[in-house]
Amino acid sequence: MKHIISALVQNEPGVLARVAGMFAARAFNIDSLAVGRTDNPKLSRMTIVVIGDDRMVEQVRKQLAKIISVVKVQDYAGQNLVARDLMLITIAAPAEKRPEIFALIEMFNAKVVDIGPKFVMVEVVGPEIKIEAFIEACQPYGIKSVVRTGTIAMPRHPKLKSQQ
Repeated sequence: MKHIISALVQNEPGVLARVAGMFAARAFNIDSLAVGRTDNPKLSRMTIVVIGDDRMVEQVRKQLAKIISVVKVQDYAGQNLVARDLMLITIAAPAEKRPEIFALIEMFNAKVVDIGPKFVMVEVVGPEIKIEAFIEACQPYGIKSVVRTGTIAMPRHPKLKSQQ
């Protein structure tokens, strides 16, 4: 089962290496990792996607919490959340195929970010399944390169009782 874990960490050199080292030392695989500053410049948030059973993920969570630079660890399993990935993809786009490619881009609510005589670079944002579907749909045209972020996620705020 896929688990999304959020780790709030001190924004200092070496934290990423310590976290990655913990995963490597225990033979846990990281499926996806995204790191960025928070609204507090002293803190960063790591969003880590791991695949494993509940017992394995609980071990990951406990081991992360033992790292001194880690402030807070949260497993988003079972929570209502918003999760997104970002991808830049360069697709071969000869003039005769461009109308088809642009229709595909529009269908996926994607965005053209660069264009040349023989290619188009597209930005796709959304759930991982949308990113995978776009890649599959682009295969017949020829994919030149793909760059993807890891998953980022945030739990939805519960509705107030008066809104329910």
